[in-house]
Amino acid sequence: MPSHLFADRPAPQPPERGSVDALISQTRRLRGDVDAVRRDTVAGDDEDPQGRWQRALCELAVHQLDDLGAHLGQLKAGLPARTGEAPAGRPPAASGTSLLCRAGSAEWDLLTDEAHWSDELYEIFGRAPESGPLTLDELPSMLLPEDQGLLASMVTDCLVDGKPIDGEFRIVRTDDVVRTLHMLGEPVLDSDGCTASMWAVLRDVSELRRSQRAVSETRDSLRHQQHIARTERRLAVELQESVLPPWRGPLRLPHGGPAALDLAAHYLPSSSSAMIGGDWYDALELPDGQTLLTVGDLTGHGVAATSGMAMLLGAVRGMAMAGIAPGDLMGHLNHLLETSTQPALGSAMCCRYDPVTRLLTWAQAGHPAPLLFRDGTGRALTPPEGVLLGATSGAAYEQAEVQLRAGDLLVLHTDGISRRTPTDDAGPSRLLDLAPRFAEARSAQECVRLAVEEFGEAERENDACVLIARIAA
Repeated sequence: MPSHLFADRPAPQPPERGSVDALISQTRRLRGDVDAVRRDTVAGDDEDPQGRWQRALCELAVHQLDDLGAHLGQLKAGLPARTGEAPAGRPPAASGTSLLCRAGSAEWDLLTDEAHWSDELYEIFGRAPESGPLTLDELPSMLLPEDQGLLASMVTDCLVDGKPIDGEFRIVRTDDVVRTLHMLGEPVLDSDGCTASMWAVLRDVSELRRSQRAVSETRDSLRHQQHIARTERRLAVELQESVLPPWRGPLRLPHGGPAALDLAAHYLPSSSSAMIGGDWYDALELPDGQTLLTVGDLTGHGVAATSGMAMLLGAVRGMAMAGIAPGDLMGHLNHLLETSTQPALGSAMCCRYDPVTRLLTWAQAGHPAPLLFRDGTGRALTPPEGVLLGATSGAAYEQAEVQLRAGDLLVLHTDGISRRTPTDDAGPSRLLDLAPRFAEARSAQECVRLAVEEFGEAERENDACVLIARIAA
């Protein structure tokens, strides 16, 4: 704002009408574009903090463009009409609920104690024009008590020290509605340099400030949600890493013996790194010399899924160490998940391998069957009966047995390894297509590498695990 105005200073030349019309047209076009974006955001999820923040920003942008359009309209209405042109009408006043930031002007004469208000200022204050304008002494009576001192300080600084006024305060209109006003003003000096009067422009910025608060609140809410998401993901990752076996391969179980298993495994995250699921794998040497092989998948994501996975995998390990057969083990897992404080569904597979007889005994609960690769070809084993864990109370789970040979390759996996969508079932067939390459591989670790090369870059909705066991020759 320029320094002190003098009463005899010539008024600046008004802008050309055409330039104002052009600005009004540009503002309207931009407002329409922003409003279109706002309508698109309204269709979003009200529970999404990101969406709420975007909608609040659009609302604020629309309000500010409405504000600009209203002021340009007032500027156009105040332009003198050219010869042959009808005077431009005053823009319609905005209602008390309008989103426009209305503006009015006032001047207070210090010598005569007279006040002059524009029509817009009466509307902003909700005051009838016949009641007359408020003097500087009367004006604080319409402010909230906590804002009266601020106005008194601004007016004193302006009249005594010649400082411009630039501040906000709240008024209580005659209809008891509270509005926020932004005041810009300066002293007007006479030819002797003494303060003769004070002029000011007051804007009703209530809706603009409400929109700004909404943007700030939704931004804070979004940041809070993002912080919670990062914290939950960190906890989920730490829990997952503490529960899954530390080895990735190669591993040989049982230790020693001609028919030991050459093992390797890999965990593949989902395409969205934020989605930590409840997939697990494990291989464990049992007290009787046999080997436990297990993979599973608990529904959900985040800390709830990984904590549930930790509970199930711990139960599998304990029951397997106690000698419980795979079919009965599945039944106990089903009961455990059914009675859990956080009910969920899960799929699982549990295998016991006897290195002496090379016999594999296994059971499954709604899980993809193991893939057996032999002599350069692969097939899925016929699964025994078994429903999803947590789906049916008292469910029974059957067992199946398969005689393995030296050089056989078993692939255990969760269904997310190649599933791009919930209806994509091409994963097992794509794994079977790797049979020629598996036959040429020299170790389980190399086979895992081939599977990761095939599926590691795939767009997956969920995370996945793959566990490969090769029967030593």
